[in-house]
Amino acid sequence: MKVLIVGSGGREHAIAWKCAKSKKVDTVFVAPGNPGMEDVAQPIQLQNIEELIRFVKDEGIQLTIIGPEQPLAEGMVDEFMKEDIVVIGPSKLAAEIEGSKVFAKNFMKKYHIPTAEFKVFDEIVPALNYILGKEFPLVLKADGLAAGKGVFICNNYTEAETILNQTMHYGLFGDAGSRVVIEECLQGEEVSLFAFTDGKHFVSTILSQDHKQLLDGDKGPNTGGMGAYAPARFTKDLKKQVDEEIIAPTLKGMHKEGRTFRGILYAGVMLTEKGPQVLEFNCRLGDPETQVILPLLDNDLIDVCEAILNERIDEVVLKWKNKSAVNVVIASSGYPGTYEKGYPIKGLDKVSDGTLIFFAGVKKEKDTLLTNGGRVLSLTALGNDLQDAQKQVYKEVEKVSFTNSYYRTDIAQKGIHRL
Repeated sequence: MKVLIVGSGGREHAIAWKCAKSKKVDTVFVAPGNPGMEDVAQPIQLQNIEELIRFVKDEGIQLTIIGPEQPLAEGMVDEFMKEDIVVIGPSKLAAEIEGSKVFAKNFMKKYHIPTAEFKVFDEIVPALNYILGKEFPLVLKADGLAAGKGVFICNNYTEAETILNQTMHYGLFGDAGSRVVIEECLQGEEVSLFAFTDGKHFVSTILSQDHKQLLDGDKGPNTGGMGAYAPARFTKDLKKQVDEEIIAPTLKGMHKEGRTFRGILYAGVMLTEKGPQVLEFNCRLGDPETQVILPLLDNDLIDVCEAILNERIDEVVLKWKNKSAVNVVIASSGYPGTYEKGYPIKGLDKVSDGTLIFFAGVKKEKDTLLTNGGRVLSLTALGNDLQDAQKQVYKEVEKVSFTNSYYRTDIAQKGIHRL
């Protein structure tokens, strides 16, 4: 079959790589993709929904997987389904669980899904008055999509006032910041879990752990993710608890709300003293967690997608390699703020064959890959245990360089300390 992946980042490269390994797949297209994906897929310079629909029909694409949140929130799945196109992803209504922090928090409150205490504001003065009486740290979230950069941990009133002014008054995130959620700052370790669901039933992945802060030791601003590892090993019953207390009631509640969720639901969960509590829901696979989850997944991803489409996901048993995986993102210095582009990427030919390279912010001039984004690329290594995988990935990361490159040096360290 022919498969189309919508998106252009490292997550989409990983999805394309996994699909290309399927015996059922002849050709993988990625729209718009990037030139670093050409080893497994054909990038096509299309993003417009109408153009994509025409391409799918003309090319005879039999399965489309939508990677990023923006096209899902804009209703790409709905438009595809109107044309009887086979697609993996939630509807526009269901995708609001990520597209609106306000909707997600109110939904969780209504259906008793554990999450931090919160309050919603659409005017800056009441928000400022509210935080005057609160203890810090507090978490401020822009309501809409902000490419993973709309969440701020504020340690004092001055920080919170600055963020509220930037978000609500100066329009840092445009309309996405016209409303904000202010919530208590949960303490603990964060884990990610993905659920493949047909709307009624689901199967969930092993736990992984993202590293959202820019700097070592989980310091600095939030980013889209600087690296990840899997499996994140906690108590044996933790995954079952997340499945039963978070994923199952969420899917049931979404169905009851007339927003049946089909596709891949992501739960970002904080492990607190009171138990797991939801930090956020995403309506798709996460980046960079996908880059460690899919290399460890033994199942054919196409089989899993077909089970979602045929409403028989409850018949699927996910199988995992007895390995650990660590992914390290190499970014442009200045990210998640301003950064320069156009630098040649060196050392790619020196990376060992067993290491996976997933490209994100790159472009090609002649035969040379150049930087073209904040998160430029990431490397994933598998090892017999977490320590082994970490050692291998950093050995390979040191081989790759470009002007003003930056990466964290402590990805997976928390997991190793827990062993």
